[in-house]
Amino acid sequence: MKTVFSTEHVHQRDRFDYWLSVARKDVVEHASTPRCRNTFRAQLQSGSVGAIDLVLFQNSEMSVTHTRRHIAHANTDELFICRQFGGRVGLEQDGRQVVLEPGDITLIDPRLQYQGRFSEDSEVLVLKVPRHLMEARLGQTREMAARSVKPCTAENGLLSASLAMLPSHTDGLGTTAEALLEPHLLDLITLSLGRAMGEERSRKSSARSLVRVRLRAAVEARLADRALDAGTVARAAGVSVRYANEVLADESTSIVRLIQARRLARCRQALEDPSQMGRTVSEIAYGWGFSDMTHFARRFRSAYGVLPSEHRRRVRAA
Repeated sequence: MKTVFSTEHVHQRDRFDYWLSVARKDVVEHASTPRCRNTFRAQLQSGSVGAIDLVLFQNSEMSVTHTRRHIAHANTDELFICRQFGGRVGLEQDGRQVVLEPGDITLIDPRLQYQGRFSEDSEVLVLKVPRHLMEARLGQTREMAARSVKPCTAENGLLSASLAMLPSHTDGLGTTAEALLEPHLLDLITLSLGRAMGEERSRKSSARSLVRVRLRAAVEARLADRALDAGTVARAAGVSVRYANEVLADESTSIVRLIQARRLARCRQALEDPSQMGRTVSEIAYGWGFSDMTHFARRFRSAYGVLPSEHRRRVRAA
């Protein structure tokens, strides 16, 4: 990750003010107060994985507030997934309080007011996830804000470990690797947040959330199988086709539409991948489960406004 700011070579009288101006620009609009200006230290690094921006920052003890005034100037099209690396931070949002220790994860919504208290030598990784990508998987996320996700289960431990490795590896990722990694990160986040909410919501609501996660996982695991159909996906998720489509209707989709959308997305990634330029459009389409090229071309144009062959030409010319 690229270092955006460090107090190392800044005069101590200017360190905090300089830090605050950078943090307001690169993280979110907020107000902050340090425990001690004269000894304040901080560093901020940034990177990305596909559409997900990453911010890793270390800082001395301080408190922060994000008020209605700040919300008016913030990018509210994002959600923050926070993973604690060192020290502790206490956060309060929407009437809930959470204390993050190393390995813990939470979601913070910049559309809502919040306040936080960072300990000395706090280190936090923030994933700035486009809101629509999370809400497409989880629905409304307000109830998920400021809830602790601890690495005490297999799913949460896998997510925490994956986020811990990101800062060391993002610089070496190519465009294709980022495109493949992004949905997997989102799926892990979805699984952990969905399970966390399963402990808070009613059994019915929790079950629907978990079924959606299982359905999406079943689709992703079998996309290349041309025989994949609604019955296969529903059986893999342990539900009936009727109930599966009822649950997916919450997100304005169905099993068949979900299969098609994910296959089209995979084909688009392959068409944009320089390492796959030697493959024909039909090879890519067949490889991701399409059996009729006319049907594939029509669906691709309906989804992306351009024929697959034309899309590849545009990518090459760019």
